[in-house]
Amino acid sequence: MASSQRKCPSCAKNTIQADAVTGEIFCRNCGYVAAEKLEESGPEWRSFSNDESDKSRVGAATSLTMHDMGLSTVIGSADKDATGKPLSASMKNSIERLRTWDSRTQAHTSADRNLRQALNELGKMKDKMGLADAVIEKAAYIYRKAMEKKLVRGRSIHGLIAACLYAACRNTETPRTLDDVAESINIRRKDVARCYRLIYKELDLKMPVADPTKGIARIASVANLSEKTKRKAAEILNKAKIIGMVAGKDPMGLAAAALYLACVSNGEIRSQKDISVAAGVTEVTIRNRCVGLKGLLDK
Repeated sequence: MASSQRKCPSCAKNTIQADAVTGEIFCRNCGYVAAEKLEESGPEWRSFSNDESDKSRVGAATSLTMHDMGLSTVIGSADKDATGKPLSASMKNSIERLRTWDSRTQAHTSADRNLRQALNELGKMKDKMGLADAVIEKAAYIYRKAMEKKLVRGRSIHGLIAACLYAACRNTETPRTLDDVAESINIRRKDVARCYRLIYKELDLKMPVADPTKGIARIASVANLSEKTKRKAAEILNKAKIIGMVAGKDPMGLAAAALYLACVSNGEIRSQKDISVAAGVTEVTIRNRCVGLKGLLDK
């Protein structure tokens, strides 16, 4: 609401106020309505100034995570007419059927239906895994590229969208493992791995080398380790990166081994089994990685 300094014609007080929701100018003191059904005075999307970036009412931004890129229109869910009155029972049924057919006709081809189902699954996985919007956008982009290359035909939608999400996590350096992705969509790990190898080869994806330091916080949170231990583990891994010891090794295994050595150094009692369960790797992996990292503990 915006107030004005005009006087009320009825009570002669400076209590005139404009209500942007109802489109009325009224007096706060006596309730006198000076004007009603005012037009919207806010800025339109079209800008006649030199600054083309000022488009205050363009609506939501387009997104790759929606099958229609967010450009299609939908019939609103409010069962009211233009004046705000509720619809009759017969008209309400007609509008409901129109909504249903409008939703069905937005996906004309099998490719559109495939994309819609895949992106719906992607949205569910985002909530389950707690991922950022940038990761989901990247996964949707990779899946669209896979559709252009016709990699979707004859393959599971769940497996391919999971592989695209894992590739997006790798590309954005988000610490998520193949097991995490496979568990979130409830399919076998080897199915996700097979699809990932396919898109990695066919789309010629360039993946950055995984940083084991990013997995420390996650493992330490599950194993309930102290902040001092996390800092010590990060220090060990930074020394290992300087001498090139982390190349070609599983980042989660390295992070788990560094945390185990940090626990031993700080006197925090945790078994290799506790760390291995939290990291999702075997105890043998932790022991093998510890052999190389032990020498960096006192340097």
